[in-house]
Amino acid sequence: MNKLSLLDLAFFVAESEASPKHVGGLMIYKRPARSPASFVADLYRELLAFDDVQAPFNRIIHFSLTGMPTWQESEAVDLEQHLFFHKLRRGKNGRQELYQLVSQLHQPMLERSRPLWELHLIEGLSERRFAIYVKMHHASADGVTMVRWAADSLAASASDLELRPLWSTPRGPADKKQKRLKEERTQSLLGDLAGAGTRLLGIARLAAMLALEGVKLTKNAISLPFVADGNTPLTGQVTAGRQFATASVSMVRVKEVCARTRSTLNHVALTCLDGALHRYLHDEGVELKRPITTQMPVNLRKEGERGTGNKIGIIPVELSPPTDDPYVRLRNIGFSLRNVRSMIDSVAPDAIESYTLITGVVAQLAEMLGLSKRLPPIGNTLVSNIPGPPEFLYLKGARMEELHPISTLPAGNLLNITLFSYAGQLFFGLIASDELPNLERLGRYVGEAFSELEQAVFDAHQTLS
Repeated sequence: MNKLSLLDLAFFVAESEASPKHVGGLMIYKRPARSPASFVADLYRELLAFDDVQAPFNRIIHFSLTGMPTWQESEAVDLEQHLFFHKLRRGKNGRQELYQLVSQLHQPMLERSRPLWELHLIEGLSERRFAIYVKMHHASADGVTMVRWAADSLAASASDLELRPLWSTPRGPADKKQKRLKEERTQSLLGDLAGAGTRLLGIARLAAMLALEGVKLTKNAISLPFVADGNTPLTGQVTAGRQFATASVSMVRVKEVCARTRSTLNHVALTCLDGALHRYLHDEGVELKRPITTQMPVNLRKEGERGTGNKIGIIPVELSPPTDDPYVRLRNIGFSLRNVRSMIDSVAPDAIESYTLITGVVAQLAEMLGLSKRLPPIGNTLVSNIPGPPEFLYLKGARMEELHPISTLPAGNLLNITLFSYAGQLFFGLIASDELPNLERLGRYVGEAFSELEQAVFDAHQTLS
């Protein structure tokens, strides 16, 4: 029996049919050369045979009237309730049809009477390709943890044909050690008191920083929540129905821009998104006078720390004031992110987690009361960045060519964007409510915004030389 953290519990409290709280990923593979046409169907049958399901994939959420919810491990898991096979028809097997299918699969809530995950094999893509879509409840794991599990289940070489399904791989000794240490700390009264004191000091420091920023005694030292412009298509009441789009940029090009401007990947990616979002909003008849504010998850795990569940904070980040110059936009965003980094480093992780819960509860109450269209949102959208493996990975000889993260929609936001770097590409996964118009166009604008930034950086260096 495992108790949920408050953050894990929050994902259940916030969940509804209109706003399910699972996260997922779309992986696109290319079948090995000379593999039979039945490769994907054979793979599906092989995976069904791995019925020794390990934690956390065998856990069912148990709610109690007398205490906190807990995870309880099921003695047997029926894989036919978790593994599914789909086949796209010829002529209806392009990327658009794949994304439509994945959007439909991503919408429904996971059934709480069984372990909260699903895996879908999708056959029939062109040029010997197939796809795997996986979704898992956010209370079970954060994005960084899910990526680690996915990478552990795949092979580094096409010649390694051993299957290591996500659900049948025992979690390693490091996970058990972290769990044991956590239990020992929990049992220590002194540890609890010290942790509570550190958390309170951190919350007090955060509150002071927010107050100083609110009365304009500091400038951009911390981004204020609930001050973003709510009169855009990006925010409002989250409703059922999802759509999905992607973009990608070569990491070689990204690293070149980073090197020339002494920027990080986050600086460059957010600059592209800022430019794309302003262009998109202009098309929709919206001209913002203040910067776009994003919510940005930050990983609060210590280096080497592993485990299930979530250990993240979500911080508002103010992007660039409106400008047509991509280079100026990059500098403004770099300044904002450096301030955010300083703020994160100055307070305890527990305080950031508490701040995330408090702001999330306020936003969730607004959504539950149907007030998300009337009240300012925490931010205009949420953007997260999950680092992935630098080299190609393989599944029974099939090379994984793309991995697109698919997240959940936070309260008051109709768009969530997740970045994922893998095998020399930076992928942008855009998941949105059906109410958001022209999502595919926004995805296209992301790639074009990077080209504009790249050209601006090149021109600036040509002038200097």
